[in-house]
Amino acid sequence: MNLDSNNHSVFLMYYHLVLVVKYRRKVIDDNISDYSKEKFVSLGEKYNITLVEWNHDIDHVHILFKAHPNTELSKFINAYKSASSRLIKKDFPFVRKKLWKEMFWSRSFCLLTTGGSPIEVVKKYIENQGIK
Repeated sequence: MNLDSNNHSVFLMYYHLVLVVKYRRKVIDDNISDYSKEKFVSLGEKYNITLVEWNHDIDHVHILFKAHPNTELSKFINAYKSASSRLIKKDFPFVRKKLWKEMFWSRSFCLLTTGGSPIEVVKKYIENQGIK
């Protein structure tokens, strides 16, 4: 297992993010997905976020990424949603006609931690500390 590191820590932090189009509108095609992915990568560099995997359906995207411990995930996600929403509507005008309001992404999102050992394995490891 290869761990990431910075000046003061060693870490391996993977996240699974699901973003849904407002009102579940069916507007994501390959072009919009690729465009959104590019924006994620470019903005992610400023937040120490590295894209690992990306895929989409017609009304949502799934994103697997790595982050540093000091990354403010909620700030990054809100910045990404805001910027990508504005740019998608600007560069893909047909999308505006499918949405009722100005927002492209739903207000909510799903963010899950991934990778490493299952919780039960970690719990057992911690429970057994100090036992010889």
